[in-house]
Amino acid sequence: MTRLDAALAARGLARSRSHAATLISEGLVSVDGRPVVKASTAVDDAAEITIAGADHYVGRAAHKLIAGLDGFAIPVQGRLALDMGASTGGFTQVLRERGARRVLAVDVGHGQLAPTIAADPGVVPVEGYNVRHMTRENLTAATGEAEAPDLIVGDLSFISLELVLPAVAAVGTAESDILLLVKPQFEVGRTAVRGGLVTDPATRADAVARTVWSAWDAGLGMLGILPSPILGTHGNAEYLVHLAPGRGSNPTEWLDSINRLAGGR
Repeated sequence: MTRLDAALAARGLARSRSHAATLISEGLVSVDGRPVVKASTAVDDAAEITIAGADHYVGRAAHKLIAGLDGFAIPVQGRLALDMGASTGGFTQVLRERGARRVLAVDVGHGQLAPTIAADPGVVPVEGYNVRHMTRENLTAATGEAEAPDLIVGDLSFISLELVLPAVAAVGTAESDILLLVKPQFEVGRTAVRGGLVTDPATRADAVARTVWSAWDAGLGMLGILPSPILGTHGNAEYLVHLAPGRGSNPTEWLDSINRLAGGR
C-alpha cells in the first residue's frame, strides 16, 4: 500500500507529491472509479488511478455532463440547449461537440465564458442573467431565440435548486430533457456545512430527496440519478439527476437509490 499522493508521483501522473496533493484536493483524482480527496489515502499498487481534466475541455465540469449524457442516454444532436450557469463553458462545449444546433449559455456572472466558446456561432452567451427569475418571455428577449429549449442542463452554485426548478419547468416543453447537478452544499443550512463540506451522509441524501421532490412539485418527473464522477469544491459529493416535464416517476420510487448513492443508509 502507498499514499495516494506518492503513488501519483511515482506513476508519473503528477510532477511531484505537492502537485499530486493539489490534484487530489481539487477532486480530480479517482481510485478504481471512486473520487478520493485525501492525499494520505492508502492505495494498492494494483489500483487504477485516473485524473480528470487532462484534456481539451475549458472546464473540468465537462466530465460531469458527459457522465450524465452517457449514463442517461440523453441525445444531443440537433437540439436547442439551455446551459444554466455556463461559467467557463465546459457544459456548452460538450453540447456543441455532441451536435447541439444552438446553446443558450446563460450565467449570472460576467466575463467567465472561455473566448473559444464565446466565439462559436452556435453559442449565444448571456451574462448577468438570473435563472431564478427566468421565464420564456425574458429568455427569448435575452437570447433572441423564440423556440423553447428541448435540452436543459445546469451546474449552479450558491443557490438552491429548489428556487430555480419552477422557472426550469416553465421554459421547458413536453419533449424536454433536463439534466441538473445537485450540490448538497448549497441545498442544506449553514450548520450542516463544515469547512465547505457536507460530511453527514443522511444530510446529503435528504438534500437530494428534497430537491427531486421540489422538481416533482414543479411538474417534473424523475428519470434517473447518478453520482458525479468528479467531486465538487472542498471534496463535496454531487449528483446528476435526469428530469422531464410530464414524464418520469414520483420520487418515492427513487428514495432507495438516493439513500444508497448518497450514503444515507
